[in-house]
Amino acid sequence: MVQKNVTNFSRFSSALILAGLLSAPFTAVSQDRTYEEQQAHDRAKASQDARDKRHHTTAKVVGGSAVGGAVLGGVMGGGKGAALGAGVGAGGGYVVDKIRKKKGTEKREKEYKQTDPR
Repeated sequence: MVQKNVTNFSRFSSALILAGLLSAPFTAVSQDRTYEEQQAHDRAKASQDARDKRHHTTAKVVGGSAVGGAVLGGVMGGGKGAALGAGVGAGGGYVVDKIRKKKGTEKREKEYKQTDPR
């Protein structure tokens, strides 16, 4: 019995380590930005972050997704389903919020590049 638990733990930990390695971003890929492009990006990111902080957007997106997931999970699977649905909804909301922030930053960056007098 103990040997079986050790084997299962070894498989689980190996799979967890492998998943972590495969999901890590590749840092060897460099971004080729000029100084002006980097300035526009930094300005756009700061502007997007300030707006999100002022309106608590991340909390709204993640919280709303968690509530929606909990409701659907509760309808489909009772209390346990509600807990699982809330977790899945919060995770999905976090991913969606990251994508929303990136697109907002890109949009602002594009605007700053067009209005830059240089």
